[in-house]
Amino acid sequence: MSYAIIRNANYKKDNLAGLYKHNERKNTNYSNKDINKNNSLKNYSIKQCHTTYSNALKILQQENNLQGGIIKTTNVVCEFIITSDKEFFERIGKEETKRYFQTAYDFVASYKNLGEKYILSAKVHNDENTPHLHLVFVPVIHTKDKKGNGIEKIACSQYWKGKDSYRQLQDNFYKYVVEHGFDLERGNTKENTHIPIETLKQITNYDNIKYELTNEQIQPINTQNTALILQQNQELVEYTNKLKVQLSKSYTAINKIEKLQQENMNLRYENEKLKKENYKLKNYIEKTFEVVKHLFGFPMDTFKRLVNNFVKHFEK
Repeated sequence: MSYAIIRNANYKKDNLAGLYKHNERKNTNYSNKDINKNNSLKNYSIKQCHTTYSNALKILQQENNLQGGIIKTTNVVCEFIITSDKEFFERIGKEETKRYFQTAYDFVASYKNLGEKYILSAKVHNDENTPHLHLVFVPVIHTKDKKGNGIEKIACSQYWKGKDSYRQLQDNFYKYVVEHGFDLERGNTKENTHIPIETLKQITNYDNIKYELTNEQIQPINTQNTALILQQNQELVEYTNKLKVQLSKSYTAINKIEKLQQENMNLRYENEKLKKENYKLKNYIEKTFEVVKHLFGFPMDTFKRLVNNFVKHFEK
């Protein structure tokens, strides 16, 4: 009997470059000898990431105002590896295999109300012994801030809240794929007695993926192109120096603008103070006219006219 397999791994920002290279087959050499690069053309995307995972994450944060403090140790991305055994895929055939992975994709998009937009990439690998899906997503929760406003927040620990959260994932995934017509079995919830850990590692390429995520493959420079590389390097140095000059000018201009803005704010502040003082003086004069009127019974209009004439005469 074959089993519905879904396994999760959490990644920090520093891991995203290696994860992207592995899933999108951007590396030149692979330690995993099961990878047949001639079959890599058979790999396909259910959801294509048109940039790096790091850049895609940054865009999602900006477009959706995602909350959550992210530091170096924060898990910002999760990856599901979804598969079964080789016999299962051989039995159901090519089209049903595609439907199995599409069903798994739909499950993840709806699980915990995640939303399809927070899936960065969904890549099916057919260039290894067993077909499997690498589904990379941002663990976003839908919650409220202190004021009760609805917000969306990157929070891996809250997405996987509860000691039985992975068991719930296994249960829900198994139920979902069975309801969609796939004849699979759920493994033991307490122990992986049906799927030995070494077998699971082999199916999901655990050791090879871990190696590729932690080891950058450095390729030797082609000596035939050394002259061209040196020339391009010199051009880059010159261009960088030009940018530094422009940047220095920009900083000077920015400092001047900031200084002018500060002076403008000071003038506006002084202007507001003068307006208030002017209002107080006008109010004081009006009250003075009222007092004179009541004390001497002098007509207000006549009194104001006399005062104005006196002021004009004094100004001359």
